[in-house]
Amino acid sequence: MIDDDRELAGLLQRVFAREGLRAEFCHDGRQGLERALHGQYDLLVLDVMLPGIDGFELLRRLRQDSDLPTLMLTARGDDVDRIIGLEAGADDYLPKPFHTREMVARIRAILRRTQQARRGRIGRIIEAADVRLDLGARAVTCEGAPIDLTTMEFDLLRTLMESAGRVLSRDALLDRIDGRQAGPFDRSIDVHISHLRRKLGGESPRIRTIRGVGYQFVLPAGEAH
Repeated sequence: MIDDDRELAGLLQRVFAREGLRAEFCHDGRQGLERALHGQYDLLVLDVMLPGIDGFELLRRLRQDSDLPTLMLTARGDDVDRIIGLEAGADDYLPKPFHTREMVARIRAILRRTQQARRGRIGRIIEAADVRLDLGARAVTCEGAPIDLTTMEFDLLRTLMESAGRVLSRDALLDRIDGRQAGPFDRSIDVHISHLRRKLGGESPRIRTIRGVGYQFVLPAGEAH
C-alpha cells in the first residue's frame, strides 16, 4: 500500500493482520514505484496524493512494465479522479473516506479474481471472431497480434467473450468479475470498455453498446458460439 497517511497505515496494518492479509506500507511515490516494480506482490493499493510523484503518474509508469492489480484510492465524489485512475490502468477504485470492511472486500474480490485465473484455467483457450484468449498465460491476441491488457480489462473481455452474442448489463458484468453491483454513479465498466475497444482496434466494433441494456461481444454473421 502506497499512502502518505501514516495514521491510516497504522490502522490498516492492524485490520489487514486481523483479516489474514500480509501487507507492506510505503509513504513516498518514487520509493513505492520502485518496490511495486521489483517486489513480489499480489496487489497494490495506491493513493492519489503522494510526495515524490502522484498516484496517477506512478500508475502510468508501473503499467509500462507491470500488470500488478491495483486498487486506487480517490477523493469521495470526485468523478474526475476516478476516471483518470481507470484511464491510467487501475483495476478498481475506492473513494476516501471508506469503511475498512469495504476496502477488505474490494481487495479480496481482486485477489480472488486473479488467483482463480492462475488456478484451474491452464491451457484453456477462448476464441471469438478474431480475438484469442489464453487463460493460463493471461495472454490476448487480436488478428494474431499481442494485446496488452490490465487485469480488469482481461477479465472483462473474458466475461464478454464467454457470453459472445449475448448482451450483459453493467450489473451482470460487475457481479461476475467482482461479485458486486454497480452503484448509480459507477461508470468504471464504461471506462474499461472504452479501453478495450481502443486496444482491440479495427473498423468494426467487436464490443457493441446496447443502449439502456449493456454490452455485447459481437460475433461475425454466421459464426456460432
